[in-house]
Amino acid sequence: VPIFEPGLAELVSRNQKDGRLSFTTNLEEVVAESRIIFVAVGTPYCEDGVSDLRAVVQVCKDVATLMTEYRILVLKSTVPVGTSQAIRDKLRLLTDVPFDLVSNPEFMKEGTAVEDFMTPDRVVVGSAEKEAATEVAELYSPVVLRGVPILIMDLKSAEMTKYASNAMLACRISFINEIANLCEHLGANVQWVRKGLGMDRRIGTEFLYPGVGYGGSCFPKDVRGLVELGRRAGYTPRLISEVDEVNRRQSNRFIEKIIRFFSSAMVRDLEKALQRGDEIPGYLNEAGCLWKGVTGENPELALQNRRVAVWGLSFKPRTDDLREAPSTRIIPRLIELGARVRMYDPEALAEARKFFVDTVEYANSSYEALQGADALVLLTEWPLFKHPEFERMKELMRLPVIFDGRNQYSRADLKARGLVYFGVGQ
Repeated sequence: VPIFEPGLAELVSRNQKDGRLSFTTNLEEVVAESRIIFVAVGTPYCEDGVSDLRAVVQVCKDVATLMTEYRILVLKSTVPVGTSQAIRDKLRLLTDVPFDLVSNPEFMKEGTAVEDFMTPDRVVVGSAEKEAATEVAELYSPVVLRGVPILIMDLKSAEMTKYASNAMLACRISFINEIANLCEHLGANVQWVRKGLGMDRRIGTEFLYPGVGYGGSCFPKDVRGLVELGRRAGYTPRLISEVDEVNRRQSNRFIEKIIRFFSSAMVRDLEKALQRGDEIPGYLNEAGCLWKGVTGENPELALQNRRVAVWGLSFKPRTDDLREAPSTRIIPRLIELGARVRMYDPEALAEARKFFVDTVEYANSSYEALQGADALVLLTEWPLFKHPEFERMKELMRLPVIFDGRNQYSRADLKARGLVYFGVGQ
């Protein structure tokens, strides 16, 4: 299996061994043997603002030309609203063989995809033909026995459900990041605010975790795609449009936080305290001080030759996916500002080598990345990073400064241990 997804390799191996799963490049053989054919190819983001549908359309055309009897084509790929209907109409011009086309969007999260497939919140099936929708729905009968609802609807509503779900989740992330930014300026602590919000049953806690923004293959693409679809239909969805803009700004704000620290008198106070063996001044752990005029001089030179350790590169834990990851925005900017970056990720280093080429150093462990560092920047909340040896970290780092982009640590705890800590919204 060429991607890292917990449980997937074992699932593939077991079902291959037991004869339930096989692989082939012979499409004619597949179409001849299979009554239901799932199309699950990529729909990457396009320069015109919507998804690239060439692969989806080509596969459907290839299947249509090979059909000799009734088949059901099921689109799993995330496609713009109206795509399934348009493809169905095109295929009817290519073949006289009867077929039906069904939309069956997926709602799996990277890192928990196997679990999400086995125990979904709901199954959505869209079709213009009730019989075809019912037949596809029957494939999910094992999950129905566990009480999972199956929603049968029209094609466009099924496609829209996928976009709307991702847009809402992205909206929650951007919303809590805006609240976190306000907390920093006003002196509140977003950790308490988030708990207070989440205890409201109408709101809940899911996807209300402040940080450096969302990434991955779904949220950025689908949010932008939905905005563009609206514009083309004559309506600009302003709230959804701003969700993407807030996400983009969040990474920039995190970089600005690092710049403000290293361009201010704060870093000089820290270095003097360490030289004298004094206690670290308490005000250094107050995030609000970064936004109250203490920017210092020459902020563009603040990171020149500073060594920065980065923990976490993938857009979320339990995956090696770097697509639209905050690290791909933050690390190039740090390098541009003159920082010397050494980074570590439990799974994504191979992918990182394709993206960052030779502009960074790669560490073989989290502690190796810290050697001589002026700061640690944490970008992905891998469990491995949750409970490190803080005393060992202090010994390895030149300056014991942590910029926690995922609020993994307690500021009070790290302050008591003699580290300088800046989280998000605290």
